[in-house]
Amino acid sequence: MSAKETILGNIDDAVLNFTVGKDIFLDKLLVDFDCISTAAHAQMLTKVPKKNPILTLEEYNLLLISLNKIIKLNSDKKFQIRLSDQDVHMAIEKRITKEHGDLGKKIHTFRSRNDQIATDLRLYSKKELLKTLDISLKLIDALVFFGKKNKNIPMVGRTHMHPAMPSSVALWATAHAESLLDDCDHLLSSYDLNDQCPLGSAASYGVPCDIDRNLTSNLLGFSKPTHNVLYANNSRGKIESIIMSSMSQLMLTLSRISQDLLIFTMPEFDYFSVSADFCTGSSIMPQKNNLDICELIRAKSSSVKSNELTIYEIVKSSPSGYNRDLQEAKQSFIEGILTTQSCLKIMNLLISTLKVNKKNLIKSFDSQVFATDRALELVADGKSFRDAYYEVKNNLNDLSDINPADAIKNKTHLGAPYGLDWNNYSERKKNISKCCKREKLNFEKKISKLLNFPYEIF
Repeated sequence: MSAKETILGNIDDAVLNFTVGKDIFLDKLLVDFDCISTAAHAQMLTKVPKKNPILTLEEYNLLLISLNKIIKLNSDKKFQIRLSDQDVHMAIEKRITKEHGDLGKKIHTFRSRNDQIATDLRLYSKKELLKTLDISLKLIDALVFFGKKNKNIPMVGRTHMHPAMPSSVALWATAHAESLLDDCDHLLSSYDLNDQCPLGSAASYGVPCDIDRNLTSNLLGFSKPTHNVLYANNSRGKIESIIMSSMSQLMLTLSRISQDLLIFTMPEFDYFSVSADFCTGSSIMPQKNNLDICELIRAKSSSVKSNELTIYEIVKSSPSGYNRDLQEAKQSFIEGILTTQSCLKIMNLLISTLKVNKKNLIKSFDSQVFATDRALELVADGKSFRDAYYEVKNNLNDLSDINPADAIKNKTHLGAPYGLDWNNYSERKKNISKCCKREKLNFEKKISKLLNFPYEIF
């Protein structure tokens, strides 16, 4: 048996490999945020205790220089997290200790890796939620533009997959845009819940000193600190699960768009056309152009839901306080976010190049698509709806064809094919965008001030 030396003592190689797992790779995404949270914690240490501070201002300035160096190294992909480091926190502490001796040994005062990782993940989540919102808004723009561009083109509306009533391309596109707008509201709600700072909760039970958690929270650009120190740590996994629920809802919308496009681009329908560049071919059938990206999005929606459920199940089975189980939630969390973002981006590209085959859309109408409209015309002439319903139902073969374009033009009430409130989409998007911009500016301003140089998070 062999063992490796770590900051926390010698650990058997097999145990070290097993307990560290993929953290040394995943934590590379958290290097900057660990440096940032360390800078905030260190600034707070210069004030506690006030008569004899843990860190002097001179030490703090030296520490800040070191942390900025690590951020630069990380930007250049030169900062390493080794197996013996165990995680990003110990890697940074080890480097600062190597550079500044006793100064490096001081920075862990009044904190634990428990509140460190919780804070790092919340900072990471702030960034990624705002990024996801940005990408989502671009896709909303693409869908609304597609709908507006084709607002006069009729399309058969379907229920149970069968022809039902006259609809339009605009109604189809903006239905998905509206779904995404609701998904964005869900993301913002998750953002608000995440926007609380756990730093200073230590190992779930606080520390025997009056540290200033409000200060560190403010320095890091959070709206407030989490209040209860035990819940600060209990919230890890719970917040990630809530965020992942938001991602799952986005993926649900994307999966439905994908399913629609897979159907409507089939030769039997041929409502929409996709550039051959967006398709893959067959290894044996020369004529094939497969819309694989939609099939993959459909499958990835299940993967993201699985990420959410994995985190939920891990948390569900854990007692209060920190438990190492939570380490397993990190991979599911990061993968779920990155998967969602990649699907949003590729769907945006697809919608931006989607072509409408007007002739085929109109050709798909037959007289029975207008059956409900005819029944409602009879109601307008004085019949009860049920009588009108049966009159039409018993005489379906007598229905005459109607111009589909005229049929949708008659539907002008709120939200109908010709009653779409384009300003509503624009205003909702504008409000979400304004909120994102405000949060981005505040976040970057706070971090730049803390690090004492212009730091670009986005």
